[in-house]
Amino acid sequence: MRLAVVSTAENTNRVLAALQRQAGDRVEVVLHFGGTKDDIKASALNRMDARAGRMGHLFAAQRFTGAAQVLMDSPEFQASFEDFADQIQRQGAGNAYRSHPLRSLQDYADYYHILADVIGQTLIERQVTHCLFFNVPHLTYDTVLFQVARAMGLGVTIVSQSLFPNRIFSLTDPADLGDFPADPTAAPYPIERGSRPDLFYMKGIKQEREAGGHLSARALVQLLAYLALKRPGLVLRPLHLWRLLRDMRRVYGGLPKWRDPFARFFHEDALAYFEHLAGLEDQVLDLSGEYVYFPLQLQPEMTTSALGGRFRDQAHAIETLAAILPEGVRILVKENPKQGAFMRGPLFFHRLRRIPSVTFLPSWADTHALTGNARFVASITGTVGWEAIRMGKPALVFGKAWYRNLPGVIEWREGLSYAEIAGVEVDHAALERAVGALLARSHPGVVERHFARAMAGHDPGASAEETAASILAVLEGARAPTFPPQRG
Repeated sequence: MRLAVVSTAENTNRVLAALQRQAGDRVEVVLHFGGTKDDIKASALNRMDARAGRMGHLFAAQRFTGAAQVLMDSPEFQASFEDFADQIQRQGAGNAYRSHPLRSLQDYADYYHILADVIGQTLIERQVTHCLFFNVPHLTYDTVLFQVARAMGLGVTIVSQSLFPNRIFSLTDPADLGDFPADPTAAPYPIERGSRPDLFYMKGIKQEREAGGHLSARALVQLLAYLALKRPGLVLRPLHLWRLLRDMRRVYGGLPKWRDPFARFFHEDALAYFEHLAGLEDQVLDLSGEYVYFPLQLQPEMTTSALGGRFRDQAHAIETLAAILPEGVRILVKENPKQGAFMRGPLFFHRLRRIPSVTFLPSWADTHALTGNARFVASITGTVGWEAIRMGKPALVFGKAWYRNLPGVIEWREGLSYAEIAGVEVDHAALERAVGALLARSHPGVVERHFARAMAGHDPGASAEETAASILAVLEGARAPTFPPQRG
């Protein structure tokens, strides 16, 4: 097996090294998308800069070959291009300091054709037979690699971290995520009714009113980075700088102390977004009557970019939901507490304001109380659905959620009615059996470094060996993928 791999983190590189040791000459890594010490510097393809890996830059001496024409001619081309366009936005000028130079839809189309062709030719030159991804492709270059590999008929294995300790999922196509067969022989997985999953990555996010915050030192550093890299001329306009600082202070004072909106990135366009959120903090929360709870998901992220399909546009999902609601039923929408201004321009909120049934909630609204009082919850692929069915509440999903086959979950389809969703009852015993069947198809291992850090007593070396053994078994067919292929 001649393997092309996407591995950009130290922990997955450790797994990859263990996999090669265990496989011996049965598996050869012939193309590694990673850092500068690997074959191809992966992030250089998104930022369109000249940083090279060991084999140089992928675009060195490139020319048109037609290697990806099979992708361009496929019936899935339009959807594939939309995935690419959505994902490459994250490196746009308004979303990243080191941004790519693409500005128009035609720029995006041109680069997509070039990148796909160059990747396709490299796969041919390296005689790649199989591609391995340590997460669902969602970072532009890995998505194009997946699309080209699938169109060329190469083998694909994707492994992804689950929310269950030391368990990973495997699949061959993101479209299959969450679709697994029943197994009546599997032991049920015990779930305390109403219990909440341990979402360690949400620690520090509070669910009650809190006093406003203050402009942080990290935000000032981000402002300086913005000035140095994007607007150096502003240093000659002290009045404009004073206004920026004034507006930043106003945003921080209007949002709770735990919210640090500019800790990672600052852009002038984001001020309007956070000012809008701050203006929602003093409203009276009304959970009376019948409502659907729709918490927005963080963007850009795999959960929407790769798994949301056309509903990566979350406003479209809310519009679709609103169209089936009976008179008097509300949709309570809450922003993701880690969200920045990406995909949250003024027109996004204007679309939501045009829907009479929508109420946009303050940041302090308790998501657990909202779920508990809702008729059902709705999301693209968010964890709120998994939380809801554990509480006995139905969950409507618009994307490829990992839990979409579990009892109590309804996948969006044309013709679905409100009564059909609201009438679902969650059989807790059936839920435990289904989760047991899912975990019986999962594999021991850790591929996400944040999950490794959260595991008490985690041994990186032993974990790498165990994870590598799991992946090798899937690669060689000794273990079936968690979510088997659904395509013919």
